[in-house]
Amino acid sequence: MRLLLTAALLSALAMSGCRSSGDPATDALPAATGEATAPAKADIAVPPLPAPAPGHVRFATYNTSLYSDEDGGLLRRLQAGDADAAKIAAVIQHVRPDVLLLNEFDYDPDGAAAEAFVRDYLGVGQHGQQAIAYPYRYAAEVNTGVPSGLDLDGNGVVGGDGRVRGNDAWGYGLHPGQYGMLVLSRFPLDADAVRSFRLLKWSSLPGAKAPVFPDTGLPFYPTEVWTALRLSSKSHWDLPVETPFGRVHFLVAHPTPPAFDGPEKRNAARNHDEIRLWADYLDDAPSDAAWLCDDAGRCGGLAGSERFVIAGDYNADPADGGSLPGAIQQLLEHPRVLRMASPRSPGAIAASAASGGDGHQGFAGHDTADFGRGRYRVDYVLPSTGLRAPASGVFWPAPGQPGADWAAASDHHLVWVDVEGD
Repeated sequence: MRLLLTAALLSALAMSGCRSSGDPATDALPAATGEATAPAKADIAVPPLPAPAPGHVRFATYNTSLYSDEDGGLLRRLQAGDADAAKIAAVIQHVRPDVLLLNEFDYDPDGAAAEAFVRDYLGVGQHGQQAIAYPYRYAAEVNTGVPSGLDLDGNGVVGGDGRVRGNDAWGYGLHPGQYGMLVLSRFPLDADAVRSFRLLKWSSLPGAKAPVFPDTGLPFYPTEVWTALRLSSKSHWDLPVETPFGRVHFLVAHPTPPAFDGPEKRNAARNHDEIRLWADYLDDAPSDAAWLCDDAGRCGGLAGSERFVIAGDYNADPADGGSLPGAIQQLLEHPRVLRMASPRSPGAIAASAASGGDGHQGFAGHDTADFGRGRYRVDYVLPSTGLRAPASGVFWPAPGQPGADWAAASDHHLVWVDVEGD
C-alpha cells in the first residue's frame, strides 16, 4: 500500500521567513494552523539557512531515528509530544529542503505518524524556526519487520522473540514498517510513475554476492532461502519529482548496515548489492532486462536521458567502516553521477579532533553520522550529470554553535545539496 497526499491534508508554510519558489501553486498556501512554540533565548540566534537561488531546488536526506520497537509506538510518541521529534523538525525548518527523504521513520498503512509529524511538528515553529509545509508526501510498505517464514539467520529456528524474530524478517525489524522511509516534497510527485523494487529477489541480480562460509566456501543460504530472499532490506523507490526545471527522478533507499552478521558477512554482501541495484538501474538496462523488474512488473533501468538525484543512508563509507571495498564507489564513480565537492560540516571535524581521529583514512569533515564507536560518511545526496550543484552542506554544528543540541536528536545528520538544471 502506498500513501500520496496533497496540500489539502497538510498545514502550510508560515508566511514570515518562507522563500518563493516562483510557482503560485506552491507559494499561495494557507497560513499554518498551529501556534509556534515560544523560542528559547538561545534559539533566537539560529537564522534559517540561506535559501537557494531562484530556480534551484534543495534536495536532502535525513536519517531521523524516529522509530519504535512497538507497532504504533512512533505515533504514540508524536501524539504525546516528543522532544527529539521537535529537534528533528527544527533542523528541517532551519535547512528548509524542497525535496526530503526521511530514513528510519516508521511506516503505518494509514499514514498517521507521517501526518502527525508534518502537521504537529513541521507545521509548527520549533526552537525559534519558522514552520514549513510539504504539499506532497510519499510512503509505502518496506521489508523491515515483515516475517519471511524462513530461517534467514541460519540459527535453525524460524521466527522467535525479539532480535531473533527480527533477523528472520525480509529486512531486520521488530514489526512491519519499522525503520521505514518517508519522502516530503514542495513539488508534485508523479504517483502513476513511481517504481518500487521492494520485492526484487537478491538472487536475480546477475553476479550477486551470495554469502559463503569462508572456511568451506559453501553457501550460507540454502537454495530454498536464497531463491526467495529479497534484495532490498527496506525498499528502493524511483519517485519522479516535477521541479521548476523539469522532471527529476528521486532515487531513494536505505541499505542494511554491513554488520550484525558472522564470518560469512551476509549483511555486508547485501549492503553492497543493495547499492549496486541503483548502479545497474543507471546503466540504462533495456526494457527486456528480465531480472530488473519493479513490483508492478515493469522491467528495465532508467533511460540515459533522464535526470536524477540519489539520496539516502547507504551505510557505506568510501574509506572506512565495515562495508565491502568499493561498495559506495559504485555510485560515487558511476559515469552518470555528477562529480562534485563532498558536503562537509564543522561538527564532524570537531568530533573527530575530540576523539583523536579514530584512525580513519577518510577526511573527517565529510562524515555524516556519529555512532559513538566511530564517525562515518554514510548519508548521500548525489545529483546526476545534466544537473549542477552550486551549494551543499551537512547540518552538524560544532559544540557550542547555535543548533548543536538539535543535532543530538539522531545519530545521523541532515545532508543537503542545491540543484539546478543545465
